[in-house]
Amino acid sequence: MKRILIATTNKGKLREFRDLLSGLNIEVLSLEDMENKIEVEEDKETFLENAIKKAKEYAKFYNMPVIAEDAGLEVQELNGYPGVYSARFYEIDFGGKEDITENKDKANIKKLLRLLQGKENRDARYVSVVVFYNPEDFGIWTEGFCYGKIAEKPIGEGGFGYDPIFIPQGYDKTMAQLSPEEKNKISHRGIAVRKLINILEKVIH
Repeated sequence: MKRILIATTNKGKLREFRDLLSGLNIEVLSLEDMENKIEVEEDKETFLENAIKKAKEYAKFYNMPVIAEDAGLEVQELNGYPGVYSARFYEIDFGGKEDITENKDKANIKKLLRLLQGKENRDARYVSVVVFYNPEDFGIWTEGFCYGKIAEKPIGEGGFGYDPIFIPQGYDKTMAQLSPEEKNKISHRGIAVRKLINILEKVIH
């Protein structure tokens, strides 16, 4: 296996995957690198179902091994929301819709903070489910969690998504204040991808 496709157009997510996979000596491609474009809708009810759907459909279309991920933030006070809707929380009916004034990430954050205003329980966790699928051979999936709480306001310029308001357990700063190396050590994605790499190293050589 010389090449692998990461099924994402999210530049922040792709950068983290490339860092985490750098030791495998495999060319890492993204959907932006592919000439023919297809879009796979994330319309399932769980992270795993969404990740499997994306991995299989992209792998079959491009006829190459694919890593697909579905990830999100689950907030205890909000019964697990935004969950699978994390990327488009601003536009779903739960808790009312939020207008985009700058970008989708900031609209999602604004809505989440609005819904948690005055709430004492700010416990949350990041979830990542990563699926590797080789159309000729086999599939693998792993998961990772990062526990923490939601800050009162956004702090930090690093990361993406909800990172500016997520304070990991054992830290007094947000995920967006961590260096990429620090984040990869503790992040849900880092944990899931390292589990996947441990398996891949045994089966791809």
